[in-house]
Amino acid sequence: MSNPTKDQIRDWIRDNPNLVSKRDVAKAFGIKGADRIELKRILRELEADGEIRRDRKTLRDPETLPPVAVLRVAGMDADGDVLAEPVEWTGAGPVPRILMTATSDGPTLGPGDRILARCTAVDDPDISHQGRLIRRIGLAPSKILGIFRQGREEHRILPIDKKADREWRVMPGDRGAARDGELVEAERVGPKTRMGLPKARITSRLGDPSQAKSVSLIAIHEQGIPDAFETATLEEAEAAKPVDLGNRTDLRDLPLVTIDPHDARDHDDAVCALSDGEGWKVWVAIADVAHYVRPGSELDREARRRGNSTYFPDRVVPMLPDGLSGDLCSLHEGVDRPCIAVEMSIATDGTKSSHRFVRGLMRSPASLSYEQAQAAADGAEDLPDAITTAVRTLFAAWRVMGQERDRRQPLNLELPERKIVLSDTGQVTSVAFRDRFDAHKVIEDCMVLANVCAAQTLEAKRTPLLYRVHEEPAPEKLEALRETAQAASLTMAKGQVLTTRNLNRLLDQAAGKDEAELINLSVLRSMTQAYYAPQNFGHFGLALKSYAHFTSPIRRYADLIVHRALISAHGWGEDGLSTFDIENLTSTAEAISQTERRSMTAERDTNDRYLAAYLADRVGNEFTGKISGIARFGLFVRLQDTGADGLIPISSIGQEYFHYDRDSQTLAGDQTGLTIGIGQPVLVRLAEATPITGGLLLELLELDGKALPRSATKPRRGKPAKRKLTKAKTKRRKVRKRA
Repeated sequence: MSNPTKDQIRDWIRDNPNLVSKRDVAKAFGIKGADRIELKRILRELEADGEIRRDRKTLRDPETLPPVAVLRVAGMDADGDVLAEPVEWTGAGPVPRILMTATSDGPTLGPGDRILARCTAVDDPDISHQGRLIRRIGLAPSKILGIFRQGREEHRILPIDKKADREWRVMPGDRGAARDGELVEAERVGPKTRMGLPKARITSRLGDPSQAKSVSLIAIHEQGIPDAFETATLEEAEAAKPVDLGNRTDLRDLPLVTIDPHDARDHDDAVCALSDGEGWKVWVAIADVAHYVRPGSELDREARRRGNSTYFPDRVVPMLPDGLSGDLCSLHEGVDRPCIAVEMSIATDGTKSSHRFVRGLMRSPASLSYEQAQAAADGAEDLPDAITTAVRTLFAAWRVMGQERDRRQPLNLELPERKIVLSDTGQVTSVAFRDRFDAHKVIEDCMVLANVCAAQTLEAKRTPLLYRVHEEPAPEKLEALRETAQAASLTMAKGQVLTTRNLNRLLDQAAGKDEAELINLSVLRSMTQAYYAPQNFGHFGLALKSYAHFTSPIRRYADLIVHRALISAHGWGEDGLSTFDIENLTSTAEAISQTERRSMTAERDTNDRYLAAYLADRVGNEFTGKISGIARFGLFVRLQDTGADGLIPISSIGQEYFHYDRDSQTLAGDQTGLTIGIGQPVLVRLAEATPITGGLLLELLELDGKALPRSATKPRRGKPAKRKLTKAKTKRRKVRKRA
């Protein structure tokens, strides 16, 4: 076969963007042996003429994007979708506009971030490609958050990220009006240099970092969480009006009580149960947010962009303005509120025999805290008789429902929830763990069953929806869990079909033992992260085939989509799913999965900073805890009283070199044979607490109740002894030094 022409090669490269090496071209045209030399010449000429472009070992049309490209995040459009563009573009045509679709476990992306993405051309007038994130390879230069420190000739920004390893230099003309010690936001300026500190320009002053309100503000800015509503969004919320009965089902005679934390900022669900002689009718009513947040409205666009509310100890960044989330969409006691409710028929064996949804109007007779509800069930709360009866009836129905829960065997993790208590001025007054009552389980089980009903109804009516997906753990995560269990003298069978029942057996073995917390944490870490998707892959943790979030539309956009789907499925009005909702279910699912992870990171980092502030005046004190993680650079310890996590640098442990074993998650001393593993009890001294970063540094005093053994040699600062150099190696080193 003769060699192809230049036009044939150029057209083939354009039509086969995924096969673009010289070998691929040769294979496509059947070129072998000496003919490859001529092919090389043709390719060089095409490259010189600008007809193709060589990227490392690949060839491509310069007017097209490669299948995998380095992109820069350009920002978000009006619908909250992430847009990107190539970092390098040499084509004569317009710069490609790429709509990013996030992965279920990807990072939160912000303007200026550099990412590696897989790009697919699409036929759309607004965008040229769709991009799927592979990984983020660099943060935006503008994402610098730190403490401004004034100097004589130039200034510094000290990073607040405990993972950051460098400071930033600020020239006098780039400081703005920043004052020494202020929290500032800055952007990088000037070219990158190998020597010296990078330069930055201050763009925003955020105030005194020692003020309590700055703790959550840092996380809000770090994660790019929108915390201010546009005027148009607020105006729509302010224009909203209460709802009359109209065509709604009248539920105002039902004893639908709300049960929430005592400091709850919104009340979006209410519950009650009625005995029907043969079982129970359990009602779950949810605020009808879809009535107020219509598709395509400013409220809808902002809610989709935020994805969910974010909760901090001192504030909430809501998905919806307070006029809705705290008022018209909140099921307050004694006022009429629109709702979407499900009536579930529960048989005496705990199974759900049927259910039905209605769009109604309700009036809650009481807003109770978990403590009040539990006390009423126990006969220790002085509430009106009707409310006490309603609570006890609900608990009775829940106990019957428990039979089905026990048969299903959802994952039964016991991980206490940390509670940070703040004073009126925002200072941490105490850190403890929240009490766990049966009242919590009542609400959780009722919400889970209502969510199942929503998914089943929409599947039966063939209506698009967003599922809450939780896939099975990865095999390598299970193997690590099995090794942890064996190290704790517990058994976890190998080769069985993985079920939550099997994992619960492991948790039951550990219950009441010193290893209980370790095993619960290890099981949690073996799980995949839940996410939203328009396809149903089941919910492993809850042991459910179909599951959708329906019960919190005030604070989760996914639930709002499910409400709209129910409205469309039942023909309740024109405020159901829009064409945009249906066509963009996948991108919506990926976007709100990403915003959920963003909020989780912000909430965790804020709690870490509050804990560091609380412990800052206890530096030098001793604490008990357990090893919760092991890395090459040290140990992570969870303190018993507060649940705070601190780091013990490996260089500070003992007087010997420790070998890190990734598979067994252990450190082993090379002289004493001391082995340190996850779950071991320790006594530590708090060496450093840095509130601005949330970092805690600890010093290991005792392991398993014993002092560390002494090694035979003096400390080696975490490095093995140097080996003696041969004469040849010594000579080569001297030559290199002279050079």
